[in-house]
Amino acid sequence: MSGPLSGIRVIEIGHMLMGPYSTMLLADLGAEVIKVEPPEGDIGRRVSPHSIGAHNAYFASLNRNKKSVVLDLASREGQAKLGALVQGSHALLTNLRPAAIRKLGLTYAHLKRWNPKIVCVALTGYGLDSPYAERPAYDYVIQALTGIMALTGAPDGPPVKTGYSAVDNSAGIMGALGLVAKLVEGTGGQVDIAMYDVMLSQLNYIAGAWLNAGEPARRMDHSAHPYIVPAQIFPTRDGWIALFITHDDFWRRFAEEVRQAHWLTDARFATMAARRSNRELVLGEIAAVLRDEGTDDLVQRLSKLGVVAAGVESLEQALASEQTAARNMVVHMDGGGTAIRVVGNPIKVMGAVEQFAPPPLLGEHDDLAGGGCAA
Repeated sequence: MSGPLSGIRVIEIGHMLMGPYSTMLLADLGAEVIKVEPPEGDIGRRVSPHSIGAHNAYFASLNRNKKSVVLDLASREGQAKLGALVQGSHALLTNLRPAAIRKLGLTYAHLKRWNPKIVCVALTGYGLDSPYAERPAYDYVIQALTGIMALTGAPDGPPVKTGYSAVDNSAGIMGALGLVAKLVEGTGGQVDIAMYDVMLSQLNYIAGAWLNAGEPARRMDHSAHPYIVPAQIFPTRDGWIALFITHDDFWRRFAEEVRQAHWLTDARFATMAARRSNRELVLGEIAAVLRDEGTDDLVQRLSKLGVVAAGVESLEQALASEQTAARNMVVHMDGGGTAIRVVGNPIKVMGAVEQFAPPPLLGEHDDLAGGGCAA
Protein backbone atom coordinates (compact mmCIF):
# COMPACT_ATOMS: atom_id res chain seq x y z
CA MET A 1 0.00 0.00 0.00
CA SER A 2 1.06 3.56 -0.66
CA GLY A 3 -0.02 6.59 1.33
CA PRO A 4 1.15 8.82 4.19
CA LEU A 5 1.26 5.86 6.63
CA SER A 6 3.18 3.58 4.27
CA GLY A 7 5.89 1.75 6.23
CA ILE A 8 3.88 1.71 9.46
CA ARG A 9 2.79 -1.72 10.71
CA VAL A 10 -0.20 -1.96 13.06
CA ILE A 11 -1.43 -5.11 14.78
CA GLU A 12 -5.18 -5.22 15.31
CA ILE A 13 -6.66 -7.54 17.91
CA GLY A 14 -10.26 -6.48 17.64
CA HIS A 15 -13.71 -7.58 16.68
CA MET A 16 -17.01 -6.29 15.38
CA LEU A 17 -16.88 -2.54 14.66
CA MET A 18 -14.90 -0.13 16.85
CA GLY A 19 -11.39 -1.60 16.58
CA PRO A 20 -11.70 -2.81 12.97
CA TYR A 21 -13.03 0.58 11.82
CA SER A 22 -10.15 2.36 13.54
CA THR A 23 -7.48 0.25 11.87
CA MET A 24 -9.26 0.27 8.51
CA LEU A 25 -8.85 4.05 8.41
CA LEU A 26 -5.13 3.56 9.01
CA ALA A 27 -4.91 0.82 6.38
CA ASP A 28 -6.61 3.05 3.82
CA LEU A 29 -3.89 5.62 4.46
CA GLY A 30 -1.15 3.11 3.73
CA ALA A 31 -0.45 1.35 7.02
CA GLU A 32 0.12 -2.40 6.96
CA VAL A 33 -2.57 -3.75 9.28
CA ILE A 34 -2.22 -7.31 10.53
CA LYS A 35 -5.51 -8.51 11.96
CA VAL A 36 -4.83 -11.17 14.59
CA GLU A 37 -7.89 -13.40 14.93
CA PRO A 38 -8.79 -16.37 17.13
CA PRO A 39 -9.23 -19.75 15.40
CA GLU A 40 -12.97 -19.12 14.98
CA GLY A 41 -12.30 -15.64 13.50
CA ASP A 42 -13.67 -12.20 14.26
CA ILE A 43 -17.37 -12.51 15.11
CA GLY A 44 -17.89 -9.76 12.51
CA ARG A 45 -17.37 -12.46 9.88
CA ARG A 46 -20.77 -13.90 10.86
CA VAL A 47 -22.91 -10.87 11.76
CA SER A 48 -24.62 -9.99 8.49
CA PRO A 49 -27.13 -12.24 6.71
CA HIS A 50 -25.66 -10.95 3.43
CA SER A 51 -22.73 -12.68 1.73
CA ILE A 52 -20.66 -11.44 -1.19
CA GLY A 53 -18.87 -14.48 -2.50
CA ALA A 54 -16.67 -15.74 0.33
CA HIS A 55 -17.13 -12.54 2.34
CA ASN A 56 -19.68 -11.42 4.90
CA ALA A 57 -21.01 -7.96 4.01
CA TYR A 58 -20.63 -6.62 7.56
CA PHE A 59 -17.03 -7.81 7.82
CA ALA A 60 -16.20 -6.55 4.33
CA SER A 61 -17.33 -3.03 5.22
CA LEU A 62 -14.82 -2.80 8.09
CA ASN A 63 -11.78 -4.88 7.15
CA ARG A 64 -10.51 -3.97 3.69
CA ASN A 65 -6.80 -3.49 3.06
CA LYS A 66 -5.84 -5.80 5.95
CA LYS A 67 -4.02 -9.09 6.44
CA SER A 68 -5.36 -11.92 8.62
CA VAL A 69 -3.26 -14.06 10.95
CA VAL A 70 -4.82 -16.69 13.21
CA LEU A 71 -3.25 -17.05 16.67
CA ASP A 72 -4.43 -18.64 19.89
CA LEU A 73 -3.29 -15.93 22.27
CA ALA A 74 -4.20 -18.07 25.27
CA SER A 75 -1.37 -20.45 24.39
CA ARG A 76 2.35 -20.06 25.06
CA GLU A 77 3.17 -20.52 21.38
CA GLY A 78 0.55 -17.95 20.38
CA GLN A 79 2.09 -15.44 22.77
CA ALA A 80 5.55 -16.10 21.37
CA LYS A 81 4.32 -15.48 17.84
CA LEU A 82 2.56 -12.31 18.97
CA GLY A 83 5.86 -11.17 20.50
CA ALA A 84 7.60 -11.74 17.18
CA LEU A 85 4.97 -9.64 15.43
CA VAL A 86 5.31 -6.89 18.03
CA GLN A 87 9.07 -6.75 17.47
CA GLY A 88 8.50 -5.71 13.87
CA SER A 89 5.50 -3.45 14.41
CA HIS A 90 4.89 0.15 15.37
CA ALA A 91 1.56 -0.16 17.16
CA LEU A 92 -1.06 -2.56 18.50
CA LEU A 93 -4.74 -1.68 18.83
CA THR A 94 -7.37 -3.74 20.60
CA ASN A 95 -11.01 -3.35 21.63
CA LEU A 96 -11.38 -6.15 24.15
CA ARG A 97 -12.49 -5.74 27.78
CA PRO A 98 -9.77 -4.57 30.22
CA ALA A 99 -9.61 -7.98 31.93
CA ALA A 100 -9.07 -9.72 28.58
CA ILE A 101 -6.52 -7.12 27.48
CA ARG A 102 -4.47 -7.79 30.62
CA LYS A 103 -4.96 -11.56 30.54
CA LEU A 104 -3.71 -11.75 26.95
CA GLY A 105 -0.81 -9.38 27.62
CA LEU A 106 -1.95 -6.64 25.23
CA THR A 107 -0.79 -3.67 27.31
CA TYR A 108 2.37 -1.62 26.85
CA ALA A 109 3.61 -2.80 30.26
CA HIS A 110 3.66 -6.35 28.93
CA LEU A 111 4.67 -5.81 25.30
CA LYS A 112 7.50 -3.32 25.81
CA ARG A 113 9.89 -6.22 26.54
CA TRP A 114 9.68 -7.08 22.85
CA ASN A 115 9.57 -3.53 21.56
CA PRO A 116 9.97 -0.50 23.87
CA LYS A 117 8.70 1.80 21.11
CA ILE A 118 5.44 -0.06 20.53
CA VAL A 119 2.31 2.09 20.84
CA CYS A 120 -0.54 0.20 22.51
CA VAL A 121 -4.08 1.51 22.06
CA ALA A 122 -6.87 0.11 24.21
CA LEU A 123 -10.40 0.91 23.09
CA THR A 124 -12.78 -0.04 25.90
CA GLY A 125 -16.18 0.92 27.22
CA TYR A 126 -15.08 2.78 30.34
CA GLY A 127 -11.28 2.86 30.30
CA LEU A 128 -8.64 0.45 31.55
CA ASP A 129 -9.11 1.60 35.15
CA SER A 130 -12.38 3.10 36.38
CA PRO A 131 -15.36 2.20 38.59
CA TYR A 132 -17.16 0.75 35.53
CA ALA A 133 -14.06 -0.73 33.88
CA GLU A 134 -15.26 -4.34 33.77
CA ARG A 135 -18.87 -3.65 32.90
CA PRO A 136 -19.88 -4.94 29.48
CA ALA A 137 -20.18 -2.06 27.02
CA TYR A 138 -21.80 -1.74 23.65
CA ASP A 139 -22.76 1.26 21.57
CA TYR A 140 -26.34 1.08 22.86
CA VAL A 141 -25.51 1.23 26.57
CA ILE A 142 -22.95 4.02 26.16
CA GLN A 143 -25.59 6.08 24.37
CA ALA A 144 -27.93 5.37 27.27
CA LEU A 145 -25.40 6.31 29.97
CA THR A 146 -23.99 9.51 28.47
CA GLY A 147 -27.22 11.34 27.71
CA ILE A 148 -27.17 10.68 23.97
CA MET A 149 -30.42 8.69 24.02
CA ALA A 150 -32.09 11.19 26.33
CA LEU A 151 -31.25 13.95 23.84
CA THR A 152 -32.51 12.10 20.78
CA GLY A 153 -36.08 11.77 19.58
CA ALA A 154 -39.30 13.77 19.92
CA PRO A 155 -39.81 15.70 23.19
CA ASP A 156 -42.89 13.66 24.09
CA GLY A 157 -41.51 10.30 22.93
CA PRO A 158 -39.17 7.70 24.41
CA PRO A 159 -35.38 8.06 24.36
CA VAL A 160 -33.96 7.07 20.98
CA LYS A 161 -30.58 5.74 19.86
CA THR A 162 -28.90 7.29 16.86
CA GLY A 163 -29.65 5.63 13.56
CA TYR A 164 -26.11 4.26 13.22
CA SER A 165 -23.32 3.15 15.56
CA ALA A 166 -22.25 6.64 16.59
CA VAL A 167 -20.26 5.50 19.64
CA ASP A 168 -18.29 2.72 17.98
CA ASN A 169 -17.42 4.88 14.99
CA SER A 170 -16.49 7.93 17.06
CA ALA A 171 -14.31 5.91 19.43
CA GLY A 172 -12.67 4.22 16.44
CA ILE A 173 -11.70 7.59 15.00
CA MET A 174 -10.31 8.67 18.38
CA GLY A 175 -8.32 5.46 18.52
CA ALA A 176 -6.71 6.15 15.15
CA LEU A 177 -5.97 9.74 16.20
CA GLY A 178 -4.42 8.68 19.51
CA LEU A 179 -2.31 6.05 17.79
CA VAL A 180 -0.95 8.44 15.18
CA ALA A 181 -0.30 11.15 17.80
CA LYS A 182 1.79 8.74 19.84
CA LEU A 183 3.67 7.59 16.74
CA VAL A 184 4.52 11.21 15.91
CA GLU A 185 5.83 11.64 19.44
CA GLY A 186 8.21 8.79 18.70
CA THR A 187 8.05 7.00 22.05
CA GLY A 188 6.19 3.86 22.96
CA GLY A 189 3.42 3.86 25.51
CA GLN A 190 -0.20 3.17 26.38
CA VAL A 191 -3.15 5.02 24.88
CA ASP A 192 -6.36 4.53 26.88
CA ILE A 193 -9.61 5.49 25.12
CA ALA A 194 -13.04 4.91 26.63
CA MET A 195 -16.23 4.97 24.60
CA TYR A 196 -17.89 6.71 27.57
CA ASP A 197 -15.35 9.54 27.54
CA VAL A 198 -15.57 9.96 23.78
CA MET A 199 -19.32 10.57 23.85
CA LEU A 200 -19.16 12.96 26.79
CA SER A 201 -16.51 14.94 24.91
CA GLN A 202 -18.81 15.17 21.88
CA LEU A 203 -21.52 16.79 23.97
CA ASN A 204 -19.13 19.78 24.37
CA TYR A 205 -21.32 22.92 24.20
CA ILE A 206 -24.43 21.13 25.45
CA ALA A 207 -22.53 19.90 28.50
CA GLY A 208 -20.95 23.34 28.88
CA ALA A 209 -24.37 24.98 29.11
CA TRP A 210 -25.25 22.80 32.09
CA LEU A 211 -21.83 23.00 33.76
CA ASN A 212 -21.59 26.78 33.50
CA ALA A 213 -25.15 28.08 33.35
CA GLY A 214 -27.27 25.30 34.80
CA GLU A 215 -29.17 24.87 31.54
CA PRO A 216 -30.44 21.28 31.31
CA ALA A 217 -30.09 19.40 28.05
CA ARG A 218 -33.41 18.69 26.38
CA ARG A 219 -34.87 17.17 23.26
CA MET A 220 -36.07 19.59 20.62
CA ASP A 221 -39.00 19.08 18.29
CA HIS A 222 -38.12 18.58 14.61
CA SER A 223 -34.41 18.14 15.48
CA ALA A 224 -34.11 21.83 16.31
CA HIS A 225 -30.97 23.58 17.54
CA PRO A 226 -31.28 24.93 21.10
CA TYR A 227 -29.96 28.41 20.28
CA ILE A 228 -30.34 29.07 16.55
CA VAL A 229 -33.76 29.78 15.03
CA PRO A 230 -34.47 28.53 12.42
CA ALA A 231 -32.21 25.49 12.50
CA GLN A 232 -34.28 22.32 12.12
CA ILE A 233 -36.31 20.29 9.64
CA PHE A 234 -39.62 21.49 8.17
CA PRO A 235 -42.23 19.56 6.20
CA THR A 236 -42.66 20.67 2.59
CA ARG A 237 -45.17 19.87 -0.12
CA ASP A 238 -43.25 16.74 -1.11
CA GLY A 239 -40.90 15.87 1.74
CA TRP A 240 -38.72 17.53 4.35
CA ILE A 241 -36.15 20.32 4.24
CA ALA A 242 -33.35 21.01 6.72
CA LEU A 243 -32.86 24.75 7.18
CA PHE A 244 -30.00 26.31 9.15
CA ILE A 245 -29.87 30.11 9.26
CA THR A 246 -27.34 31.73 11.54
CA HIS A 247 -26.51 35.31 10.51
CA ASP A 248 -29.14 37.97 10.06
CA ASP A 249 -27.93 38.61 6.50
CA PHE A 250 -28.87 35.04 5.55
CA TRP A 251 -32.21 35.55 7.28
CA ARG A 252 -32.80 38.59 5.06
CA ARG A 253 -32.03 36.59 1.92
CA PHE A 254 -34.32 33.77 3.04
CA ALA A 255 -37.22 36.10 3.93
CA GLU A 256 -37.00 37.87 0.59
CA GLU A 257 -36.81 34.60 -1.36
CA VAL A 258 -39.97 33.21 0.26
CA ARG A 259 -41.70 36.61 -0.11
CA GLN A 260 -42.07 37.43 3.58
CA ALA A 261 -40.66 40.96 3.75
CA HIS A 262 -42.48 41.70 6.98
CA TRP A 263 -40.12 39.31 8.80
CA LEU A 264 -37.41 41.93 8.25
CA THR A 265 -39.30 44.79 9.89
CA ASP A 266 -41.13 42.93 12.67
CA ALA A 267 -38.90 43.21 15.76
CA ARG A 268 -39.83 39.67 16.83
CA PHE A 269 -38.24 38.24 13.67
CA ALA A 270 -35.52 40.66 12.63
CA THR A 271 -32.53 39.49 14.71
CA MET A 272 -31.06 36.20 15.84
CA ALA A 273 -31.69 37.03 19.49
CA ALA A 274 -35.29 38.03 18.76
CA ARG A 275 -35.98 34.85 16.82
CA ARG A 276 -34.64 32.79 19.71
CA SER A 277 -36.88 34.63 22.18
CA ASN A 278 -39.91 34.16 19.94
CA ARG A 279 -39.10 30.63 18.81
CA GLU A 280 -42.61 29.17 18.56
CA LEU A 281 -44.04 32.18 16.72
CA VAL A 282 -41.17 32.29 14.22
CA LEU A 283 -41.15 28.56 13.58
CA GLY A 284 -44.90 28.47 13.15
CA GLU A 285 -44.84 31.14 10.44
CA ILE A 286 -41.91 29.51 8.63
CA ALA A 287 -43.67 26.13 8.70
CA ALA A 288 -46.82 27.66 7.22
CA VAL A 289 -44.83 29.10 4.32
CA LEU A 290 -42.66 26.06 3.60
CA ARG A 291 -45.44 23.48 3.56
CA ASP A 292 -46.45 24.76 0.11
CA GLU A 293 -42.90 24.71 -1.30
CA GLY A 294 -41.29 21.88 -3.28
CA THR A 295 -38.16 20.60 -1.52
CA ASP A 296 -35.74 20.41 -4.46
CA ASP A 297 -36.85 23.70 -5.96
CA LEU A 298 -36.49 25.54 -2.66
CA VAL A 299 -33.09 24.01 -1.94
CA GLN A 300 -31.82 25.10 -5.35
CA ARG A 301 -33.07 28.65 -4.88
CA LEU A 302 -31.71 29.04 -1.36
CA SER A 303 -28.35 27.46 -2.16
CA LYS A 304 -27.76 30.04 -4.88
CA LEU A 305 -28.20 32.69 -2.19
CA GLY A 306 -25.74 31.04 0.18
CA VAL A 307 -28.50 29.98 2.57
CA VAL A 308 -27.86 26.56 4.15
CA ALA A 309 -30.65 24.19 3.17
CA ALA A 310 -30.92 20.55 2.11
CA GLY A 311 -33.56 17.97 1.45
CA VAL A 312 -33.78 15.12 3.94
CA GLU A 313 -32.71 12.14 1.87
CA SER A 314 -32.51 8.42 2.47
CA LEU A 315 -29.23 6.56 2.68
CA GLU A 316 -30.02 5.01 -0.69
CA GLN A 317 -30.40 8.45 -2.24
CA ALA A 318 -27.19 9.67 -0.63
CA LEU A 319 -25.17 6.71 -1.91
CA ALA A 320 -26.46 7.32 -5.45
CA SER A 321 -25.85 11.09 -5.47
CA GLU A 322 -23.45 12.92 -7.75
CA GLN A 323 -21.69 14.29 -4.68
CA THR A 324 -20.92 10.77 -3.47
CA ALA A 325 -19.63 9.81 -6.90
CA ALA A 326 -17.48 12.92 -7.22
CA ARG A 327 -15.83 12.24 -3.87
CA ASN A 328 -15.27 8.54 -4.66
CA MET A 329 -17.22 7.55 -1.57
CA VAL A 330 -18.56 4.29 -2.99
CA VAL A 331 -15.66 2.08 -4.02
CA HIS A 332 -15.42 -1.36 -5.61
CA MET A 333 -13.16 -4.21 -4.58
CA ASP A 334 -12.57 -7.54 -6.27
CA GLY A 335 -13.71 -10.23 -3.87
CA GLY A 336 -12.41 -13.20 -5.84
CA GLY A 337 -14.40 -12.50 -8.96
CA THR A 338 -17.29 -10.94 -7.07
CA ALA A 339 -17.53 -7.15 -6.86
CA ILE A 340 -17.75 -5.83 -3.31
CA ARG A 341 -19.07 -2.31 -2.92
CA VAL A 342 -18.27 -0.38 0.27
CA VAL A 343 -18.18 3.20 1.51
CA GLY A 344 -14.81 4.84 0.80
CA ASN A 345 -12.35 6.68 3.02
CA PRO A 346 -13.27 10.29 3.95
CA ILE A 347 -9.62 11.37 4.31
CA LYS A 348 -8.44 12.61 0.92
CA VAL A 349 -4.70 13.22 0.72
CA MET A 350 -3.52 15.24 -2.26
CA GLY A 351 -1.09 13.24 -4.40
CA ALA A 352 -1.97 9.88 -2.82
CA VAL A 353 -3.68 7.21 -4.90
CA GLU A 354 -6.55 5.51 -3.10
CA GLN A 355 -6.29 1.72 -3.08
CA PHE A 356 -8.90 -0.69 -1.78
CA ALA A 357 -8.09 -4.39 -1.42
CA PRO A 358 -10.73 -6.91 -0.35
CA PRO A 359 -10.93 -8.07 3.27
CA PRO A 360 -8.69 -11.03 4.08
CA LEU A 361 -9.89 -14.58 4.36
CA LEU A 362 -9.43 -16.05 7.83
CA GLY A 363 -5.75 -16.90 8.30
CA GLU A 364 -4.87 -15.85 4.76
CA HIS A 365 -1.55 -14.37 5.92
CA ASP A 366 -0.55 -16.85 8.62
CA ASP A 367 2.96 -16.98 7.18
CA LEU A 368 3.60 -13.54 8.70
CA ALA A 369 3.50 -15.17 12.13
CA GLY A 370 5.55 -18.17 11.18
CA GLY A 371 2.73 -20.60 10.63
CA GLY A 372 -0.33 -19.03 12.22
CA CYS A 373 -2.55 -20.65 14.80
CA ALA A 374 -0.74 -22.06 17.77
CA ALA A 375 -2.67 -24.81 19.53
